[in-house]
Amino acid sequence: MSFLDNLENSLKSLETSEEGRATLESEQRLRERDRAAAKAAAPSAEELKKGPFTTALLRDAARVGHSLRTKIHIVWLGSTLRLEAREKRLELRPTAGGIVAAYIENGVETRIEPLDLQGDPEQLIRAWLAEAPEVTG
Repeated sequence: MSFLDNLENSLKSLETSEEGRATLESEQRLRERDRAAAKAAAPSAEELKKGPFTTALLRDAARVGHSLRTKIHIVWLGSTLRLEAREKRLELRPTAGGIVAAYIENGVETRIEPLDLQGDPEQLIRAWLAEAPEVTG
């Protein structure tokens, strides 16, 4: 290897290590921000997972879905509760300020609103499904 080839390889190595260091620092900042957000939302997440509203919501989702002949799929994604029916999704997401309901249609988030845990879960489900087109056949 010539001196110039060796110098070029050394410069490339130095650039790569500097870029790698910058990437690691930005990833670390993102992880810290995510960890802080999760910590701030922890009380809301706990209330969503173990509260009476969620128990009633799951019970009412099955009952309302059956009465409308619509299968409602329910899944926990971390601390988020997702309900899916047809092309609609309803995600209950814990945040530092409480729990929000995100309405998603065909993969596009249409609106987000705060969720009242003292409210009626059946009304929430019916309002969410009322916008869905009727199934025929």
